[in-house]
Amino acid sequence: MVVYAESSAVLAWLLGEPRARAVRTVLESAEHVVTSQLTAIECARVLHRARALGVLALEQRTALFRDFRDASAQWEHLAVGDRVSRLASAPYPVEPIRALDALHLASALLAREAWPQLTMLSLDQRVRDNATALTIPVAPA
Repeated sequence: MVVYAESSAVLAWLLGEPRARAVRTVLESAEHVVTSQLTAIECARVLHRARALGVLALEQRTALFRDFRDASAQWEHLAVGDRVSRLASAPYPVEPIRALDALHLASALLAREAWPQLTMLSLDQRVRDNATALTIPVAPA
């Protein structure tokens, strides 16, 4: 299975949220993981914010950055280029949708050109609803 790892799922795994185990299972079973450059940015911003708000100690933030870096080193990171921007600007089947979610969906649509059996790994219901409407399978179940 080829998986597009969207940031809501990656952050749930990284932060040990309730669905982390399900996300980890999908990531570990994937033959190939694809994500957007946005995922690294979103994860970094969440970790910086958590540190600034006192939710994470410096050591925790450092360890989580390392965990993300180690895991994502094996993933394919897609650039946010002109095609992604154009696709993200178009209407989606289930509106309204946030700009970052549209960028992830656009990236997944382009990734599906190379990997037709692509599965969207996301915990965000708006992303999941749109992926389903675009005939992209979603995980976790």
